[in-house]
Amino acid sequence: MVFYFHQQIIQDNHLLFKLLLIGDSGVGKTCVLFRFSDDTFNTTFISTIGIDFKIKTVELQGKKIKLQIWDTAGQERFHTITTSYYRGANGILLVYDITQPKTFDNISKWLRNINEHASEDVERMLIGNKCDMEDKRLISEERGRKVAEENGIKFFETSAKENINIEIAFNSLAEDILNKQRPVEDNERKGGVVPGLGDGQAGSGGPGSCCKM
Repeated sequence: MVFYFHQQIIQDNHLLFKLLLIGDSGVGKTCVLFRFSDDTFNTTFISTIGIDFKIKTVELQGKKIKLQIWDTAGQERFHTITTSYYRGANGILLVYDITQPKTFDNISKWLRNINEHASEDVERMLIGNKCDMEDKRLISEERGRKVAEENGIKFFETSAKENINIEIAFNSLAEDILNKQRPVEDNERKGGVVPGLGDGQAGSGGPGSCCKM
């Protein structure tokens, strides 16, 4: 299956960043996505089957950036589908549920998957979701922050229901990607190549790229 994105993306926006939401089933990835993309919350979402995505445009550092956000199924039986998408990602949000210790324990597995299948320079972020459910919390914020620090990645606790830290998490990840690309952009102005447009690198995530499954 191949997804082709309209040429208008190239005409209207300088950059297109591909982001992945990964983590165990039931941690709230779809709710996080819909809160960020549509500012809605629905507790009746059916568990994602395979892959789905949303697109939202943000403005950072004076640039319009299209965020193409892929919501991946956390079930183990879909593992081989989701891994095919790591390679093209500019950023990955790894989500666990602060009320479900198993989802936190599996972070190490997801980090190994990222290391095995994503590009070396992919930006990563750890998300402890459902922080509104303080009365059912089983994973402390300190434990989540420690894992993030040990792996050199940013950390946020979020709540899709109460809209806590959702926008700041996505924008922070996008800004880190943008900052990483700026040296390449500067080189392009001097006669180099625009990232993702003719540089010959698979999975650059640049405008006009296509995603394959």
